[in-house]
This record gives sequence, C-alpha cells and structure tokens, in this order.
Amino acid sequence: MSVLSTGPAPATEDTDRVVAELTERALAARRLIIDMAAGPRGCHLGGSLSVTDILIAALHRAGQDEATRVVLSKGHAAAALYAALHVSGVLPENPAPLYAEPGHHFTGHPNHVLPGVLFPTGSLGHGLPYAAGWALAQRLSGTPGLTVAVLGDGELQEGLVWEACQVAAARRLGALTVVVDRNGGQNDGLVADISPLPNLVERFTAFGFEATEVDGHNPSELHAVFRARRDPDGPPLAVVAHTVKGKGVRAVEGKAGSHYVSIDAAKAAKWKRFVK
Repeated sequence: MSVLSTGPAPATEDTDRVVAELTERALAARRLIIDMAAGPRGCHLGGSLSVTDILIAALHRAGQDEATRVVLSKGHAAAALYAALHVSGVLPENPAPLYAEPGHHFTGHPNHVLPGVLFPTGSLGHGLPYAAGWALAQRLSGTPGLTVAVLGDGELQEGLVWEACQVAAARRLGALTVVVDRNGGQNDGLVADISPLPNLVERFTAFGFEATEVDGHNPSELHAVFRARRDPDGPPLAVVAHTVKGKGVRAVEGKAGSHYVSIDAAKAAKWKRFVK
C-alpha cells in the first residue's frame, strides 16, 4: 500500500492501541447490524457488514478532528452508519431497536437529523458530489479538515460519480478522500457480471486523483489512510478498499444473497455469538 502526501503520525499516538479500539468497535457495530436485520423490516446486511471497518476508521479520524466529515454515499447501508456512529460515541441512542420503524428517525437511508449524518444520501451517485461540494466550501471558508466520501463499487456505474471526480480533480480538492467499498456485489448480482470495473486504481488516476488500494477489513491499513496529512490544494485521494460482502457472518459471507436480509431473533442471537 502507498499513501501519498502523508505527514508524520502524532508523536503521542499509540497505534497499536488505536487499532485494537477500531477492531473492538467494528465487532460491536456488526452485532448491532445483525440486530437491525432481525427487526421487522430487515436491512441491507451484506453491504453494511462490508463497509463497517471503513466507517469505523473514518469516524475515528473525524473524532480526532472536528472539521472532518464522513459522507456515506451508498446510503442503503444506513444500518452500518448508525451502528458505527453509535459505537464511536457520536450517536448516543442505540439504533437497533428502532431501525426502520415507521415515523422514527432511524430510517432505511441516512437521516440528516441525526448527529454525524451530513447529508440524506441513498439515491446512488449523489453522495460524492455532495462531499466534493462540502470540501470545496470548506476550502473557500478557510476551514481545515478532511471530507471522506464512502461509495459502493456498484455505485460507480452512476455517471454522476465520474462527473464529480472530474470536478474534484480540476479543483484540486486535496482534502477530499473517496473510499470505494469494493465488495464486488450489487442489488442484482455481481458487479463483474453486470458492468465490470477493471483497473479501478488506474481509472481514478486517469481522472487526476492519487489512488491506492487497501484491505478494507484491515484496521491498521485503514487507520494509516485516514491519519495521513493531505495537501489541501493537491489532487484528491481515491482509496479502493477490497472487502467481502457479509463480512463476519459465515452464513452470508461472500454471498450475493446477503444484499438484503431479514432474520428472526433466534438466528440473530446465533450469528452474534460467532460474528467476527
């Protein structure tokens, strides 16, 4: 893995301790996501479990820097965002018992009335333009801080994503980091069968981004990406994070059928005992 334009890590940071905390939070978040799958409406389980480690690491960065914002563009994974916000201490209320309940604010797509939710995303392809606009506004107002946009790989089929990439590179939004949750799945099957995305790093590079790849379930690699110092007037960064749909739950891990799951309480209890 290479991370460009990095600065020195804070002298006082205990990296091993941070990585251990991120690992513990991710496990707790996965248990909450399973609980949400056992709610009356189920949830987008596979994509929520694949993006969990990414969100946990990004929110850790936001917790260290109040000007940093995280935008979940693949908004159908709202269960993961709510769980990650809760275990990171941003969202005081446990979202699991009330997820997707009619009239409640824990909606199936991110609800911007909640702490830590900057935009009400869910219509795929819109989160990155929002995030790029936010990063540009921050620069124009002289406010430092990183803006992180988290996308799904199936979402990259939306043309608006690449229009936003072109603008972000042209404006040299160095404080914008785009993370692709590359789990290889989407609503109707495998990305490779529907609209393949070969040479993804090279594609972002061709658009004027710096680009790198990480193991999207490795907290150490993710932490290194988000703690790196960026030149705010340099090129934006794209991170292709390789993940597994349904990560942590053997019954659904790597299976396209994990996209949306509804289970009963007994199965949820069993899955939570063995989740990793």
